Amino acid sequence: MNIYNLLKQTALCLASIFIMPNAYAKAPTIIYIPLDNRPVCAAYAEQTMTAAGCTIIQPPEKYISSVDRNGKPEELLDWLEHKAPKADAAVISTDSLLYGGLVASRTHHYTEAELSNRLQRLGELKKKLPINLFTFSTIMRTPRASKGRVEPPYYSKIGPDIFAYTQLMDKKDQRRLTSAEEIQLQMLTDRLPAADLQDWLERREKNFKVNTKLTRMALNGRFHYLAVGKDDNAPLSATHMEARHLSLDTFGTPAHTFQIIDGVDQLGLLLLVRAFNEITNNTAAIYTLYSPGPGAAVLPQYSDSRLQDSVPQQILAAGAVEAKTAAQADLVLAINAPTDGVSKDSTADDNQYFASPANRSFTKTIKAQLDAGRDISLADISYSNGGDNGFMAFLAKEGILENLQAYNGWNTADNAIGYAIAQGIMAAYMDEDSRSKLLQQRLIDDWFYQSNIRSSISNEMVKHNREDLKYDLGRTAKDVTRYVNTEAKRLAKRYAVTKDCQFEIDLPWNRLFEIDVKIE
Repeated sequence: MNIYNLLKQTALCLASIFIMPNAYAKAPTIIYIPLDNRPVCAAYAEQTMTAAGCTIIQPPEKYISSVDRNGKPEELLDWLEHKAPKADAAVISTDSLLYGGLVASRTHHYTEAELSNRLQRLGELKKKLPINLFTFSTIMRTPRASKGRVEPPYYSKIGPDIFAYTQLMDKKDQRRLTSAEEIQLQMLTDRLPAADLQDWLERREKNFKVNTKLTRMALNGRFHYLAVGKDDNAPLSATHMEARHLSLDTFGTPAHTFQIIDGVDQLGLLLLVRAFNEITNNTAAIYTLYSPGPGAAVLPQYSDSRLQDSVPQQILAAGAVEAKTAAQADLVLAINAPTDGVSKDSTADDNQYFASPANRSFTKTIKAQLDAGRDISLADISYSNGGDNGFMAFLAKEGILENLQAYNGWNTADNAIGYAIAQGIMAAYMDEDSRSKLLQQRLIDDWFYQSNIRSSISNEMVKHNREDLKYDLGRTAKDVTRYVNTEAKRLAKRYAVTKDCQFEIDLPWNRLFEIDVKIE
């Protein structure tokens, strides 16, 4: 064991002897209804909490949304009302209880009456489950484009036009539309198939009404806390417009009761950590450290908020507070942001294995913080959907990776930052082996796979004119899974932090976008 981790383990032992008994006699038991069964929403979130000694209770998996089925709202509500075991708190995805999951929230055909009935049952839940309810909802996303089965079928063809339409509608709502844009909006309205546009707008309206009612339920004490996540969006979009109206509706609401947060997939784990912190009377102080460049001023892809606004939101959502200096912090959140302020996907051609001057400088800064005995969780958001190859290889060369409390570089910047905050906080309650396994899992997923293996497979599919396989592997699933495992294990042997790690990888949603890394 190196000196950093020896010091941390000593501190952890002392904390368990002198602190935890006064805060809470045992690790909490928390009921958890995830957004769906993707690993980042379900398995990874549960593994993080159980590694810190918590007991997480999920409902039968057959009730939760998966790649080939929507979840079962009525059965989930019945389970919560009558069959849920005793627990200290519950963290609940309202999308699962109302629509049947995240994808269902974008594709459902429920009537307002059906949704109102489920809302009423959700509002009465606290009487039958008299514990603190930490809930999270989503504002329906507005993607620039989308393929696969995660939007209505027409979106793969007319999605870009719908996105452009909502940009102009958002601008019109703010009374900023020019005469030329008025004409452009009319042209888009005429060009878009009326039935498809109506279907999309009606679903948005239903979902917005649901979110409005959820916020009122939170204000009336039906929930202990509600977070509404902004799914993939942009500074001008339907998502941005609805969030603005929701924010105006809830102006002055205490942040400990209600928040609007950038990102969605990280919210389950973030709220599990918040519940843990409240139950155990712990409040971590977090100092944010940015890489050279625009830093906090960066506007990430898939977001309408700059980091200077979104990062403090997520720290607060985790039940933590911001520290003014690293010396005053329990955790340093190191954020590797794009040096030029421009976010690209990790599969971009310039994501190469050489360290830039900014990479080297930030590595030196991180090493200094470790030398000072500080705990560091790294959010690697220089690229979306994966790690920064040059930066990560240099960290590995300098022997820094294995000394991090946590690492995250998956999906959107907001997703990665939320997980980095959550896993960084919980690492303080884990033994060395558990922390190391979670760190290895994220390195294998976010760096080896997302930035490298996914890119090579995707390029081959495009070369052979089979881009459709990215979204549904079909008969190629076994061959692709075998290749992913072979390549990931080859990459793992290159680096000290993963060379002895035994693991297997599955592609649970039968597409390239996410994997499930099982550490043996």
